[in-house]
Amino acid sequence: MTDGKKTALICGMAKSGIASAILLYRNGWNVIINDMKEDIPGLKEALSQIEYKNELGKDPETLLEGVDMLVLSPVIPIFKPFALKAAEMGIEVIGEIELGYRYCSRGSRFVCISGTNGKTTTTALTGELFKAAGENTFVLGNIGIPITEKAMEVQNGDTVVAEVAALQLESIVEFRPNAFGMLNITEDHLNRFQYKMENYIAAKCRGFENQTSDDFAVLNYDDPTVRDMAKLTKAKVIYFSQKQQLDEGMSIVDGRMVWRLDGKEVPLIHRSELRIPGDHNLENAMCAASLALCMGLDPEAVCNGLKSFGGVEHRIEFVREVDGVRYVNDSKGTNPDSTIKAVQAMDRPTVLMLGVGNYDKKSDFAPLFEVFGDTVKAVIASGCNIPAIKDAAARTGYDKVEEWYGDFEGMIRRAGELAGSGSTVLLSPAAASWGQFDNFEQRGDIFKDIVNKL
Repeated sequence: MTDGKKTALICGMAKSGIASAILLYRNGWNVIINDMKEDIPGLKEALSQIEYKNELGKDPETLLEGVDMLVLSPVIPIFKPFALKAAEMGIEVIGEIELGYRYCSRGSRFVCISGTNGKTTTTALTGELFKAAGENTFVLGNIGIPITEKAMEVQNGDTVVAEVAALQLESIVEFRPNAFGMLNITEDHLNRFQYKMENYIAAKCRGFENQTSDDFAVLNYDDPTVRDMAKLTKAKVIYFSQKQQLDEGMSIVDGRMVWRLDGKEVPLIHRSELRIPGDHNLENAMCAASLALCMGLDPEAVCNGLKSFGGVEHRIEFVREVDGVRYVNDSKGTNPDSTIKAVQAMDRPTVLMLGVGNYDKKSDFAPLFEVFGDTVKAVIASGCNIPAIKDAAARTGYDKVEEWYGDFEGMIRRAGELAGSGSTVLLSPAAASWGQFDNFEQRGDIFKDIVNKL
């Protein structure tokens, strides 16, 4: 392209790719779109308001000549050969959250949440706390709305509350959270990070690297890996802990959340006032409240937001009770540790639906089986992870696993039969949805639609 404009090549045309293309075009860039798929339903309509060059289905390495910026989808590693070649050619290689950050007003505040599990709930809750305090707030990122989609609307004084995953943080350059909360670290996406836990952790920790002494790092004291991240940031470190009494930060005193900072102590709500169940959600609430309070929000508004928050879709979401069987949608449970937390939140005998997708993260399901106790009365498993699930069951001595090779509706009906009146059917697959569904939201939506028609 020789019109004097800079040119961006966008690789991966899901939500973030679409939003990036629109943002760049509206800011004077020539746009080339690329994806390994030759045809993506709905893409033409989504991009109908802009001009672009369609290079779907082509090897991106053949498209680099004349390109100034390469924008990668989060699912594309920055160490892919074509991305490395682009960098060698002097092309800037970034991801969507970096691009979105650059186009938000620098007078806005970024409050970000990461960790392996609980990110979505904590992000949604943090957003509600800021809204309850009267802040003009955008809840963006990995929670479902790309930062690039709203970047041009973010003005001075606004707050962006963003869920940021390791896949997104891997490619940042300038991205700087004013407050960055880290919930926990367990194995996830290791296939994406060359099967090295240290690579996964390093990507998560990139969220700290541009922070200054004016910023805050909110860390889970009860997770040793997260606790040690304090040495990686120049920001003021604030801990939260369910297990320890902290001189500064968020602690639990007689069941009540208590905030201590700069010699002052502020009692907040009792854990029984939270509408979201389980110790893991108490952890999420402590992180959210800590982020809100260190950014100067009014404690009373924070308490009101904590008490009113009802949870997020697809995360331990009650759907319906049919013939005495309770159906719960936890499609957001995409790794074993997340599903462990869902199982621990169940208060009735439970039939657990595992797999339900055709993408292998190389997860070890044994730790999940080890927490079943008397709660999980049976497992029904489908998808490519059946062998790994069966292997974990054998290693832990669990013998109530049924394999399912039929359709999703049939699997749900069979789970209901296995459960019987007085029990729960829990969809918490401990696996990605890809290969069978577009994303975990679609998997959860279809589950709910089927259950509501039973």
